[in-house]
Formats: sequence, C-alpha cells, structure tokens
Amino acid sequence: MITQRELRNESGKIMGGLDAGESFLVTRNGVPVGELRPIRRRTFVPRDVAKAAFAAAPRVALADLRRDLDAWADQDVEPRT
Repeated sequence: MITQRELRNESGKIMGGLDAGESFLVTRNGVPVGELRPIRRRTFVPRDVAKAAFAAAPRVALADLRRDLDAWADQDVEPRT
C-alpha cells in the first residue's frame, strides 16, 4: 500500500517497482482509491521457433475442416419465428 503523498513524492521509485512487476494499492486518508499494476507485456516467439514447433503437427485438409465446421454450425437461413 502507498499513500497519495508517496505516489506524488516517490513516483520514480514506484515506477521502478512497476518495472520489476510490483503492484501498488493507492490510499487517500487511509481509504483505498486505486491500484497500480504493471502492464502485461507480450512475448513474441521468433518465426523459426514457431515453424519448428508446428513442423511435426499433422496437416489440415481445408476442405474437410470446412465440411466439419459446416456440419457442426447450423447454417439454416430460414427464420425461426
């Protein structure tokens, strides 16, 4: 927990804590008023690593996939009223 005053006076230290993954509950006069959390950063996988991971995956026959999806999803265009 940090106070509103700490947020104002020690913003650099708090930003460092956020960079390190720390979260803060901000209070004003002892009452919680907000929360500071680090943004979830996306992790990108290099193209070569992704290609290698999927190299052993079975091939998908697109026509069969489409047929199966059409059979599963009701494509009836008639109104149901």
